[in-house]
Amino acid sequence: MRMNSDAQSDKITMIDKNGNERLFDIILTFKSEDYHRSYILVAPSDQVGTDELHVQAYAMEDGSDPTNPQNGKLLEIHDDKEWDMVESVLNTFSNHAPK
Repeated sequence: MRMNSDAQSDKITMIDKNGNERLFDIILTFKSEDYHRSYILVAPSDQVGTDELHVQAYAMEDGSDPTNPQNGKLLEIHDDKEWDMVESVLNTFSNHAPK
């Protein structure tokens, strides 16, 4: 899956393997010193502000800047411990985010 930044820095367009485009809001980006990778957490823009928000998490290619994701390749996270770390970061962010 690839992504392109939208005109607004808090949105990206993700393009699947079939060439279909979908707009996503960037929920959170961060770097992990333990895994030496950057991560981006996104949710479909049409779900933001609803009760059904499905956050998706991806690792980014080496050298990608998570604060400026442009034309980056998104990588699936396969390692269970890495998933646990990403979920922990999301939970911490969610618990401290303004309501």
